[in-house]
Amino acid sequence: MDISIFLAKFWGWYLLIFFMILSFNPKRIKQIFNDLHDEKFLIISAFVAIIVGLINILFHNVWEPNWKLLITVIGWSSLFIGLSLFMFPKRAVPALQIMNIKLVQVIYTLLLFTGLFLLNIAYEIIPS
Repeated sequence: MDISIFLAKFWGWYLLIFFMILSFNPKRIKQIFNDLHDEKFLIISAFVAIIVGLINILFHNVWEPNWKLLITVIGWSSLFIGLSLFMFPKRAVPALQIMNIKLVQVIYTLLLFTGLFLLNIAYEIIPS
């Protein structure tokens, strides 16, 4: 299987599942923001984001002007967020907490559409 298709499936399903979790349990958003004050949670989250982002970049660092660029941008975003949370937690956490619940819901709705788009690319649900 092509790595681009594999990552389209991975990120598509991940974004869809995460959207469903946050939609059916919106208290989870507040819990995530509260947990950012816990140093252990912050370090684990940062490590996971760094690892996922780095693996994504190492396997798929494609800068073509098509849907593959979206997967690369997700990987680089994950890496940068993880690095900022790990290296500058005193600055990164307040920056994340500026976002309110409504803004997070808008962002995750956009990520839902991104996930659906990637799943459509991977499974060719709607032929292009």
